[in-house]
Amino acid sequence: MRVAIPHNLGREEARRRLRERGHEVAGQVSGGLARVTTGWQGEDRMTITVEALGQEMGGLVEIEDSQVVFEVELPGALSFVEPMMAGAIRQQGQKLLAPPKD
Repeated sequence: MRVAIPHNLGREEARRRLRERGHEVAGQVSGGLARVTTGWQGEDRMTITVEALGQEMGGLVEIEDSQVVFEVELPGALSFVEPMMAGAIRQQGQKLLAPPKD
């Protein structure tokens, strides 16, 4: 599953926001039906592990100049939740890239 979230922040600002707020994704995907763990594998690549319905899926988040791309490998047994997972990832990704609330 590939979810691209466009932004106009530039790579550096997108990276900064994801590094500062990436931990907020954990436990929020699919309304609590999934657990998300993140880590960093280089400057512009965040690793992501999603555990849902007894299955574990790995993926990557690539930070690009004008978009952030989430790629998660869904096992065949979970293909039915792809639209729900994609929507949740898109929503949470947009929140992470939004300006911080004061």
